[in-house]
Amino acid sequence: MSAIAQDFSQVCRQWRQFRKLSQLELALAANVSQRHVSWLETGRSKPSREMVIRLSEAMDVPLRERNALLKAAGFNAIYSESRLEDPGMAPVLEAVERMLGHHEPLPAMAVDRLWNIKRMNRAAGLMLDLGGDLAAVQREIGFGEELNIALLAVHPDGLRRYIANWDELGPAFSRRLRVEAAASGDPAVQSLFERMLEFADADGDLTPATYNLQPVIPLVLEIDDLRLSLFSVISTLGTPQDVTADELRIESFYPTDAATSAFFDSMVVGH
Repeated sequence: MSAIAQDFSQVCRQWRQFRKLSQLELALAANVSQRHVSWLETGRSKPSREMVIRLSEAMDVPLRERNALLKAAGFNAIYSESRLEDPGMAPVLEAVERMLGHHEPLPAMAVDRLWNIKRMNRAAGLMLDLGGDLAAVQREIGFGEELNIALLAVHPDGLRRYIANWDELGPAFSRRLRVEAAASGDPAVQSLFERMLEFADADGDLTPATYNLQPVIPLVLEIDDLRLSLFSVISTLGTPQDVTADELRIESFYPTDAATSAFFDSMVVGH
């Protein structure tokens, strides 16, 4: 929901509808009157900076888009966007590296809003290298210099070649990309995810199967005679006040069977 060339009333209404909130529900969550929400959405009233922030919090709007809402309402952005390597981000980077290190011998990686890998532990690097020369694959299919785990997953020449249960995992992952694309206010992000969805062959039935339901859909990799089965847990930083910190995610992989667990134990020790 881009605020570019739009006013606050339009973008606020779009976010409320995306969150599937009625005007009354938003008013209650933000502790304002329903009439005031209605007037803000019709442009009859102009919001204060504090009101923009209050409504953004009530709708759980990401920090990048809160900045966009502030600008649409005529205010300056208040949330900074730092590089992960900036001195002010040192505590965050240290926490990320600790999380990745503590997850050994299992794979874990830190990704940004585009699914670019910003950091990964040794086990994750070894897992991604199982299919061959990762640098060569990146040069062949990459959209840029950074390694993108989502693109690797959906591209027929990437990891997808080894995903044995793509018919099951693919629709679920495609739904996730669609939701993230819809929630993004950045046309560049939406365009990137649309290109990924083209690779994912996501035009078919995206309805989840209603039989043989498991607690999670595993990622099943089959590379030569090796079979690995994993699921992931995604963690985010609490109370972020910087756009980069808000968008950073840690994806930690866990085995679904003893054979996968034993493989990673032996693989990391061997390296």
